[in-house]
This record gives sequence, structure tokens and C-alpha cells, in this order.
Amino acid sequence: MNKYNQMHYEEEPIPLDESWWTAVLAEEEEQGNSFSTRIQPATENKPLPNHSPSRPAHVDWERAHNIYTNDETVNLQVFGYNRGGLLVEGDGLQGFVPLSHLIGLAGEKSDLDQGDPRIGHLLSSYVGRILRLKVIECEPERGRVVLSERAALAEPGRRNQLLDDLKTGDHVYGIVTNITDFGVFVDLGGVEGLIHVSELSWGRVRHPSDAASLGENVEAYVIQVDKDRSRVALSLKRLRQNPWDTAEARYQTDMVIDVVITSVVPFGAFACLEEGLDGLIHISEMSKSGEKINPRDIMTEGQKLQVRVLQVDASRQRLGLSLDIEET
Repeated sequence: MNKYNQMHYEEEPIPLDESWWTAVLAEEEEQGNSFSTRIQPATENKPLPNHSPSRPAHVDWERAHNIYTNDETVNLQVFGYNRGGLLVEGDGLQGFVPLSHLIGLAGEKSDLDQGDPRIGHLLSSYVGRILRLKVIECEPERGRVVLSERAALAEPGRRNQLLDDLKTGDHVYGIVTNITDFGVFVDLGGVEGLIHVSELSWGRVRHPSDAASLGENVEAYVIQVDKDRSRVALSLKRLRQNPWDTAEARYQTDMVIDVVITSVVPFGAFACLEEGLDGLIHISEMSKSGEKINPRDIMTEGQKLQVRVLQVDASRQRLGLSLDIEET
């Protein structure tokens, strides 16, 4: 078997299932070892960590559900905070506002480390303030109410109207509001959509921040709309033709081409032929004599060079390259 066929250097696309959404708000909840975004039940009587005063939860779940279902706004007071955001309460509600959903601090999470003391200083300035919010997550079984100041910028009922109007195949415009390891969140003007990392480009994406920036205006393709859970799956790559559709016709074995190194890894390096089309230079194709080398000793990210095409397998979106071009 050809050694190139033995390589599995690119993960298969993630299917559109519930796994897409398990990571929603994950960045805030990953910090659960040091604090909780969950409302503390009265029976636990435990103090919320960091600067979150101890108090039993007072949640009128029927009211919380109605506010969420009707996409209403509510005014709540900030009574505490942790590294992930603010704790708010009032009028039968108590919940959590993630940092990325605060209008004034939405971009801070990308600029400051979560252990940076400046985060605490910024959040402490909110204590005692009244915020206009919308409920974006209401889960009684988990004791969780998540709210958003940014979502409250849209008029009441706007989320429901958008979810009724949106359909698969639509092209929508929005603003990038949060970038995580698993994808990019886009505010569509009343509802937030997720562009999973696998839908950012036809090529490899090392991190979503390489494909989008906070505050950027983007056009996206609607893949899926879940009205019951107010979730919208979006794509950037589906706005463009898949370059793999014509790759085999445009790139033949032994062709010498110009590429740009995009990532150097222990087993080789990835190189960009064109937008959305990446190939692998395996470590075994970096040395004529076959001696062991460290890919980082001979190339760097951003380097431009010529390579020889070994193999193109469009059906599996794999393309093998070699530094050995003397024979061509």
C-alpha cells in the first residue's frame, strides 16, 4: 500500500447532530473546577466561588420559561461575578450572564487571559448595576438560567420571528460575537448562530480565530435551524465552491507547483495550494537520503516553496506532496 494512503492527517467532517451544540457556552462551563455557572440550589447552601455571595436560588421557573419562550426583555441586578461572567437576580429570577454576552466586554475574553486580574476589575464594576437582558438558556433540570445583554438589543419577539423566517439554504449576515476552540458565534440580529470549525473553510483551520475576527461582519450559509432550541447552524465554506470538486483535473501526479507552508507538525508539514485546498508533505518526502529529520529544522510556517504532486484523492480530500522535484 502506498505510504500516502496510510496517512490520516485530516479529521472527517463533523455531522450535523447534537454534538454540535454540546459545546455551546462550553468555555464558561469549562472553568467549573474553580467556579460554577449553575445556580446553587437552596439545599446545597454553598457559597459561590470568587466574588459570588452565598445565597439560595430564587427562580420562578414558569416565569423564566415564559420570558424565554416569548423572547422578552427583563431588568435584573448584578449581585456577583466570577471569571466567566456576572450573576444577576430580581423579580423571581436568578441567573448567569457570560462574559461574551456583555455589550461592553464581549471582546475582552480574547484579549485577556482568564486569570488576568483585570477581568475581575472589569466585572466588579458591574456589581449593583441593573442590566437589560434576555433569557437565552432556561434549563430547570440543571438549575440553569443563562441571560444575554447583547441579545436584549433586539426588540422583543425578534428571535422568534427570525427562527420562523430562516430556512436551510438562506444567506444571512451577522456580526462575530465570540470565537471558541470549536467554532465562531454570529449574532444575526436577535438569534445567535454557530459556525462550527469544520464549516469555516474547505481547507484545514488550525483555530477558528484564523478564519474570523471579533466584531467582523460576515455572510453565512444556513445549514440547519432548530426552532425548539433556538439554534442555527451556519457555514462559511458552503458559500464557495468546494475546490476538491475539480482538484483531480487541475493537479496531476508529478506536477510541480508553488505552495505556502501553513503548519509544521512532527510527521511533516501542511501546505496550501489555494484557498481551501491543502496538501501534506510527509516527513519521508523531505529528505532524499531517507535520514530522520525534524520538519521544523528545514521549514517554517508562511514559507513559500515548490513541491511535486504525489497523489490527489479528491473523494477523501487528501493530497500528497514531496520536496523532491529534481526529476520533473
